Amino acid sequence: MKALHNFIENNIKPTFDEGGKLEKLYPAYDALYTFLFVPAHANHHGVHVRDGIDLKRTMVTVILALVPCLLFGIWNTGHQHFLALGQTAEFWDKVLFGALKVMPIVVVSYTVGLGVEFAMAVIKKSQVEEGFLVSGMLIPLCLPADIPLWMVAVATIFAVLIGKEVFGGTGMNVLNPALTARAFLFFAYPTYMSGDTVWHADEAFSGSVDAVTGATALGDAAAKMPVDQIGAKYDMMASFIGTIPGSVGETSVVACLIGAFILLLTGIGSWRIMASMVLGGYTMGLIFNFFAVNPLMQIDALHHLLIGGFAFGCVFMATDPVSAAQTNTGKYIYGFLCGFLGIMIRVFNPAYPEGIMLAILFMNVMAPMVDHYVVQANINRRLKRLNTVNA
Repeated sequence: MKALHNFIENNIKPTFDEGGKLEKLYPAYDALYTFLFVPAHANHHGVHVRDGIDLKRTMVTVILALVPCLLFGIWNTGHQHFLALGQTAEFWDKVLFGALKVMPIVVVSYTVGLGVEFAMAVIKKSQVEEGFLVSGMLIPLCLPADIPLWMVAVATIFAVLIGKEVFGGTGMNVLNPALTARAFLFFAYPTYMSGDTVWHADEAFSGSVDAVTGATALGDAAAKMPVDQIGAKYDMMASFIGTIPGSVGETSVVACLIGAFILLLTGIGSWRIMASMVLGGYTMGLIFNFFAVNPLMQIDALHHLLIGGFAFGCVFMATDPVSAAQTNTGKYIYGFLCGFLGIMIRVFNPAYPEGIMLAILFMNVMAPMVDHYVVQANINRRLKRLNTVNA
């Protein structure tokens, strides 16, 4: 590595330094250099926060937490494919098929997203921000495996430019970029994001799977399928393990829990948001179980937490440290409302059976207000105590 470092310093870096032929592209060089080596930058002013983990290492940790969802999503894509065809297949056959479907989505997401990031860094003459390292993985995992690659590219560009850069870049965005990409596709190309035909990677075998439903559990419930049939088709254990149709990385609660353990162990994820979101979703589910006037209301409250993107959103989307609430009390309120509203949307509006996405985006917008009132309440309590003492 030392030889590589010396080669870069002596032969490549001068080309990008001030006065070099590629001076304007220095941000792109700097991003690649700091990816390989620890940055050589030094602070010119005193720092008040010191931490052994910088933003890039934090993002890498989140990506590691996402790996179980990615690996299971690859296998499940192949599993659902062969299941739809009525064929039996070996483990590695499913993995191979799934990889051929999922990995191109990941490659397109990272290639397009990082390309936009590099271009924006050159235009702004600033360092390339590492925030997209996680978004580049989240975007493929919250999409169907059969999504056209050009749509992935368009949604990624929209997420980076509109979801992040217009607000000032990483750390300034109001909305979660990955959910922004999914929302863009959901409203711009709804037939590719919902319905009975998008959850199996079977376009090459469409004639063979016409008689096979491709709906998710929520899609079947929204179509008025009786709750006993839903329970039989998507039982608790299958929903927990993840062997059901859905977006690439969202079906397995087990994989999400492994990711949650990694995030909580490293102190990157917020247990307050995760726990309160589960409580909020379960509370809303119990309320609906009490009335139970349609199939979606009749779904067991616990089952609501196991299907759709609830677990994935709870662990990886709602806990985004930028777009989530920042105060401890605010995190409880924010998380509870994410879960509460998520179940409410999926039940009240069958057109949006996956309400977690909309609930989290709505609470992203509300998070600053939640923090404001939490801080203001603390100020008012302290003023009241101070006035009492002075009296």
